[in-house]
Parts: sequence; C-alpha cells; structure tokens
Amino acid sequence: MFGVNQCKHSVKIMTNALMRYNGHKVMSLLSCGNRSNFIDRKCVRNASTLPLTQLSEEEEAMKDIVRKLAQQKIQPLVKRMDEQSVMDKSVIDALFQNGLMGVDIDPKYGGTGASFFSAMLVIEELAKVDPSVSVFCDVQNTLVSQTFHRFANEEQKAKYFPRIAKDCVGAFCLSEPDSGSDAFALKTTAIKDGNNYIINGTKCWITNAEHAGLFLVYANVNPSAGYKGITCFVVDRNTPGLSVSKHEDKLGIRASSTCPVIFDNVKVPESNVIGQVGHGYKYAIGTLNEGRIGIGAQMLGLAEGCFDHAVRYTLERKQFGQRIFDFQGMQHQIARIGTEIEAAKLLVYNAARLRDANKPFIKEAAIAKYYASEVAANASAKCVEWLGGVGFTRDFPVEKYYRDCKIGAIYEGTSNIQLNTIAKHIAEEHK
Repeated sequence: MFGVNQCKHSVKIMTNALMRYNGHKVMSLLSCGNRSNFIDRKCVRNASTLPLTQLSEEEEAMKDIVRKLAQQKIQPLVKRMDEQSVMDKSVIDALFQNGLMGVDIDPKYGGTGASFFSAMLVIEELAKVDPSVSVFCDVQNTLVSQTFHRFANEEQKAKYFPRIAKDCVGAFCLSEPDSGSDAFALKTTAIKDGNNYIINGTKCWITNAEHAGLFLVYANVNPSAGYKGITCFVVDRNTPGLSVSKHEDKLGIRASSTCPVIFDNVKVPESNVIGQVGHGYKYAIGTLNEGRIGIGAQMLGLAEGCFDHAVRYTLERKQFGQRIFDFQGMQHQIARIGTEIEAAKLLVYNAARLRDANKPFIKEAAIAKYYASEVAANASAKCVEWLGGVGFTRDFPVEKYYRDCKIGAIYEGTSNIQLNTIAKHIAEEHK
C-alpha cells in the first residue's frame, strides 16, 4: 500500500496516531500524498510472501480505528436505528469525517487514498457492529466510487470525487420493477434532445436513495437496440423531475434506506454521460463484480459479529453445573461455524487482493459473495439456537444479525446468479 521508501515513516506515524486515537480521520493515517504508491502497490507487504489473511501494520491500524469508531459511535445507536428504520445523521457524519466514504479516492480529491482491499476491511469491521451501516459505506466505496474510477473522464472525477469523499452520498440505480436478475431488461429511457437527454422511468430497491446527493442512473438511449442502448448518467438530486419515494419496510438492514427513485422528464446535459453512450451494460457488469466482493465482506463481518456475541454467551452461561461451551456437542457446532467463517474470510480477502493486483477476479468475486452469504445465514441461525430463548428476543443482538443476513443472498446478484457465473467460468476453464 505504501512505497518502500515511505513505509518505515508511515508505520511510525500510524502507530503513534493509533496510540492517541480520539477520532482522528483514517485519512490522516493512510494518505501518502502520492496516488501512484497505491496504484502500483509497491509495498513492504508482498502478497506472494505473506499469508493471505496477514495484514500490514497500516491495515491493522486502520481496522483497529474502524473497530473503535464502530463500538464508540455506532454500537449505542444500533437498536434504535433498527427499530425506527433510520440512519442517524451522526453516523453518516462520522463515516465522512473519518474518511470511510472515500477509502480509495485519491487524496488530491480529498479521499483516503488507500486500496480496494482496505475498503473491504472497513466494510467487514462495520458489519460486525451493524450491517446496515456497512452496506451504506459499501455502496459508496464499490458501486459509486468504482464507477467513477473506471469509467468517468477527468472532468467528472474532478467534479464529483471531492463531493463523494467529503459529504455527498451516492446511489446506484439499476434495478427496476420489471428487471431484477434480468438486469438489462430496462424500461427507463434517456431520449436525446439537442445537447441534453430526457430521462423517464422508475428505479426500485435503491440503497442509500434517501440520503443520496447524486445518482448513477442506467437508462436506454435506444430501446430498439436492446441492452446495447443502455447508458450510464450521473444525476444530481436537485435536478427537476427526480423524486425519491417511500422507504421500504424491510425484514433486515432496516437502518439502510431502500427506496424507489422516479424520473419524470429529468433533463441532464450530455456531459453527464459516464463513459460512452451504449456501454452502460458493460459498466454495470464490471462494477457489480467489485460490489459483490463488498457484499461478501459485509456478510463476513456479520457472521463474525454474531459469532463473537454467541461464543461469549456460551462461555458465560451454565447448565448442569458447567458452561454450555464445555459440552462436546456445542464445541463441535462452534468449531464448524468457526471453520466456515475462516473459509469465507479467505475467499473474500483473495477476491479483493486479486482485484487490487489487476488479476481476473470475476469468478472469485461470485464465489466470495455466494459462500459468505451462505455462511452468514448458517452462522446467525446457529447463534440464535445457542442462546436459546434469549436468542429469540430483541434483548440480545443475534436476532438482528439473523434478520440482516437474508439480504446477502438477494442483492447485487442473487445466490443463483452467482452460481450461474461460477459454473460459466468452470466450463470455460475446462474447454
């Protein structure tokens, strides 16, 4: 992550900052002032010589800071946010103030300037405390930020990156009432009108829509061309004709806003086209592959957080004169779940490391999302059982993890879609 000639100095700075932690920005710990150090990944940490899960000192320091932030600023609000289906403004402010909403955005734009893998660590740590906050941060750092990184021109980056890093929440508008897994059966249109486009249509299940200041919108400029007419636009919230509808009343991740977004003759200039006209379907596919690693990290953190609560309970709760952890039947169950979580971590970390190394990662991203979602569901279900009656109440947090985990098998490509992707790559590898 850091250049070799800067690592010793940076580690010293980070260690000192960590020791006196009182809410300083992660940005102050991770920024080197030279984006190329992050892009080239010329770092003392060498992925070929260190174990996959061994983190650099910088990464460990960042995880520790995010962990403390989550415990101090977010944990006290989790129950109320879940019950009221609201993301507290203080949480949103803390995420921005600590550089967690622009983890791999260049420092020249106000970002933290770290790696994609670092963003996954942030998502994982937040999910241990509240998966709702985790996905809020995830969408910003994967679907939104990566779209600009990969496909926006320099003028668009200069205009939007500072906002995304500082105080502007972004939303990714792809899904529609009639297009879910068939993501490109879009009915939203963007018809050319001189130097502008007029967007009409409805998007649904849009994460962060309630708080978003900008929307990445996929619309078809030429419906007769099918998916080859799909184009990506950036649309500001205050654009006339754009409206955000009701907050969906969900089973889990209730503090995360999920809303329909309506476009009624929304006029945007040609300069708001991201990348090339008609290439939106390629951009969406490419960005979703990175987003799936983010969901894998979220589900991993969820499983870890739930597991930690439950194991502590089994070490304290006594029945028949001994801790319930000491019953061999319990130990075997706990060991199995612990093994599954460790396997999920390896898959998620591997996919993120591959992405940072500019290696093929599509299959690995699908595997990570699929398996981490399965593990989160299995782990949270077992944790509820281990706590018995209290696990079924809202007095203990495990039931919330149980509700929150279900979305992992649904959004950013269902588990069946992930299996389709995995199978396709297996077939190609065996030609």
